[in-house]
Amino acid sequence: MLSSPELVELQRQLTALRFEQWRHESLFSLQWWFLLFLLIAPWLIWVKLVERRRVLEISLFGALTIGLITLMDAMGMELGLWGYRYKLTPLLPMLLPMDFSVLAVIHMLIYQYFRPWKAFITALTVAGCVFAFIGEPFMEYIGIYQRYGWLYIYSLPIYVGKAVACRLIVATLMKLNQAR
Repeated sequence: MLSSPELVELQRQLTALRFEQWRHESLFSLQWWFLLFLLIAPWLIWVKLVERRRVLEISLFGALTIGLITLMDAMGMELGLWGYRYKLTPLLPMLLPMDFSVLAVIHMLIYQYFRPWKAFITALTVAGCVFAFIGEPFMEYIGIYQRYGWLYIYSLPIYVGKAVACRLIVATLMKLNQAR
């Protein structure tokens, strides 16, 4: 069994290897520029479309969504279910533009425009199908996303479930805020 210092040294070696791979394969590649676009463009759209009087509520939903997406992404990578060959930065293992931008902004817009639960879940299901059956295969096709035993269908309930959980948390917090 490895000791803590040995594990730390292996982690440092792995980080150095990831940095070298990123510097030689990712940085300034076509995929890198695409990821940079995906990080910035959704937020520019969100700034134009966000409902100003609900910006704090929508932002809270978005922040919770980002947190949950990032947690689940990190868990999936740690379990060896998927990984990313191309990333914006070598220091963050997750796919920053998807976790912090594309998925977050789309979920916030769904939260904003589809207020009744039935409409919200329907919109989430449609978006989840697009993410799972079009977005993920496309990202895999262009070499950014790599699956290791993960099936696209597994992603659909996760896309829907995490947003439902975040909406329930926001609704609870909004009620608590109104009660004071």
